[in-house]
Amino acid sequence: MKILIIEDEAELSDSISKYLTTEQFTCEAAYEYHSAIEKIHMNEYSCIILDITLPNGSGLDILTELKKMDKADGVLIVSAKNSMDDKIIGLNTGADDYLAKPFHLPELGARVSAIIRRKSFGGRNQIKIGDLVLDILDKSLKHRQDVVPLTRKEYELLLYLISNKNRVVTKEAIVEHLWGEEVDMADNYDFIYSHIKNLRKKMMNAGAPDYIKVVYGMGYKFMIPSE
Repeated sequence: MKILIIEDEAELSDSISKYLTTEQFTCEAAYEYHSAIEKIHMNEYSCIILDITLPNGSGLDILTELKKMDKADGVLIVSAKNSMDDKIIGLNTGADDYLAKPFHLPELGARVSAIIRRKSFGGRNQIKIGDLVLDILDKSLKHRQDVVPLTRKEYELLLYLISNKNRVVTKEAIVEHLWGEEVDMADNYDFIYSHIKNLRKKMMNAGAPDYIKVVYGMGYKFMIPSE
């Protein structure tokens, strides 16, 4: 799951990024208004952490722009401004939650996870598909009572595919969402094939159906026949 941190305090932004990375999120940063606008136009994010006060512009204007674009990205406002008016304006403009500075990183992480659950999975902590149970809090997968051992990237890949179930996701979208700015957007996506292959093998070895289908020339689809 990819997070955008829009925060002009570089030290705070780095601290948030380091913490959320340990929680298995992929993080990108923007330190001022114009670079933030560019990123929200170019990319999709599971959640955006947004400071209201930014160089060259306002975080509230970024919220307005997200609304105009009909973007589904979750938004958590973090701001030193803790007045009720700021909170109400931010929430009414389209934010999903508001956290006043200073804050503890575990609380911020919990709120980000809660936003993602509400936006993508109806607030559920567990996603059940047939005999599969994906636990978002434990970041684990079980088939019936057996744990399916997944690497971090395999878990993130499965979560992304399930959040887009019955829809084709391109290799480019997978790379952008799971790796973000960590990798160069090259034409060769063989490493995606390896991750998909390993994930399918582990799930099928555990007794699950082959839910992940290859859509040749396009990408992959987590297919649930009954839906």
